[in-house]
Amino acid sequence: MSVMFLPLRLIPVPVQCVVMTTVLGLVFSRDESLRPYLGDMEGRVFRIHVRDTDAIMFLGFRRGKAWVHSTYDGQVDVRLNATTAGFARMCFGHEDPDDLVFQQVLKLSGDSDAMLRFKRLFAAADLDWERELRSAFGDFFGSRVARAAHALVAAEQKISAGSKQLVSESLRDMELPDAERLQSWQAGVEHLTHQISRTKGRVTRLEHRLESVVETATEGSSS
Repeated sequence: MSVMFLPLRLIPVPVQCVVMTTVLGLVFSRDESLRPYLGDMEGRVFRIHVRDTDAIMFLGFRRGKAWVHSTYDGQVDVRLNATTAGFARMCFGHEDPDDLVFQQVLKLSGDSDAMLRFKRLFAAADLDWERELRSAFGDFFGSRVARAAHALVAAEQKISAGSKQLVSESLRDMELPDAERLQSWQAGVEHLTHQISRTKGRVTRLEHRLESVVETATEGSSS
């Protein structure tokens, strides 16, 4: 599943819903091969929560079409939770949603079967949000949204890189091992373990020899 949703930080939620409904409608209607996947999604509803803006949207499927509303009173099959940057990484950064779930950037809960069907649909659609926004709403709107999304992704990557560097420096200041030092320590421990094993072998052989000498001496004194 290459992309899911498009949360837009500065656009009102009802307008975001219209944008997503329009894009999804165009993509799903022009590709006949997606009909079986859309049929599998019949009646399914997904709740989307954008944490940093506290925006909530609902994506549903009915009669082979997708709809996105800002309110919904029925039962929800799956809940998705991420920040604007998290959704941007998925939609415009083309990061694997499974990786984002593993990193806890994207949080999922609910019906696992609905999640799997949803994943199959969007993998088959291979939706390119930037291209579709330009096509549906013009180059000006599409390019502005795309630039904002890419800026969010870049900022997220920069923060992540800075955090890793800060942690590494802090570990060095505290004289705690970073990954490179841990690897070096592990190699040293493995070498020491090997040396200890060899030493134990030598000691065991010496003990056997000593026992043999003692037995020989004992037998000689007895005779």
